[in-house]
Amino acid sequence: QVQLVESGGGFVQAGGSLRLSCAASGRTFSTYVIGWFRQAPGKEREFVAASWHGGFANYAGSVKGRFTISRDNAENTVYLQMNSLKPEDTAIYYCAAARRGGTYPSEYDYWGQGTQVTVSS
Repeated sequence: QVQLVESGGGFVQAGGSLRLSCAASGRTFSTYVIGWFRQAPGKEREFVAASWHGGFANYAGSVKGRFTISRDNAENTVYLQMNSLKPEDTAIYYCAAARRGGTYPSEYDYWGQGTQVTVSS
């Protein structure tokens, strides 16, 4: 079992930056794929980025070059550094954990409660 807690969301102007954190419990954290997803009002939850335990990372095209996912296995934490934020990045951001992972929410077994990110124009 893995429990996830996100933090770091907030309100920022377009062009600004935020860093989200996902703190996880569980001694096998390093073996899990950790993904970030987001959901805007009236829209489906969408993939943002994911980090595999071997160091491989994958990004959605809409955030590639602006967002960076990183993980600290010693601290059981995954980060999402978000730069050059745009109003269309406004959403609730969720982290999730999976044994294999991927880009679909259904591929993830454990979810955090989410953190709100609001980007003003």
